[in-house]
Amino acid sequence: MSNGVVGVLLLALGGFLVGGVYSTWKTAKFMAVVLGIAAALAIGGAIFWFSS
Repeated sequence: MSNGVVGVLLLALGGFLVGGVYSTWKTAKFMAVVLGIAAALAIGGAIFWFSS
């Protein structure tokens, strides 16, 4: 897999997780926080992947 594909997949995963945070915030705040941490890691990983 090329570097660009992995970075785009990580960004897509981060966006999917951010959507999960948005949809679960009103009902399950703890799960929303867990999803938010995972989203931050995925987006941070994508930024790191693109920069290296």
